[in-house]
Amino acid sequence: MNEWDDLYLEVILDHNKNPRNNHELEKHTHHADGHNPLCGDRVSINILMDNETVKEVSFTGSGCAISTASASILTETIKNKSKYEIENLFKDFHDLVTNKNEDKKKLGKLAIFEGVKKYPARVKCATLSWHALMAALEGEKETTTE
Repeated sequence: MNEWDDLYLEVILDHNKNPRNNHELEKHTHHADGHNPLCGDRVSINILMDNETVKEVSFTGSGCAISTASASILTETIKNKSKYEIENLFKDFHDLVTNKNEDKKKLGKLAIFEGVKKYPARVKCATLSWHALMAALEGEKETTTE
């Protein structure tokens, strides 16, 4: 393992064991449930928006370490971001984990998920919470990674 792999593992394990914003958000304006039928991961995203800006966000669910860590880091990343900024982050994140983009600079902590592209079956685990987030922002109530 190299230094990057060690860091990837450390961050994933930390966010899996101690997920941030993992609770119900009773007062929310947007909500969606996501499901990965391939492995059974489930996530619910709740967002409180003020105009086009995320003021609060939380998630609940069950899944593998990558799925949980991704949801945890997602919630930390999108607070105080506009819908437009989030749409761009989703595209950049998706490109990163599917090997379509090597530019990690603008992704900050999310860049840690670059290692997922080495394991194509895990891409859906990493992107599940993002698909649920985008569904919530579009007013959809549920989504899958199919």
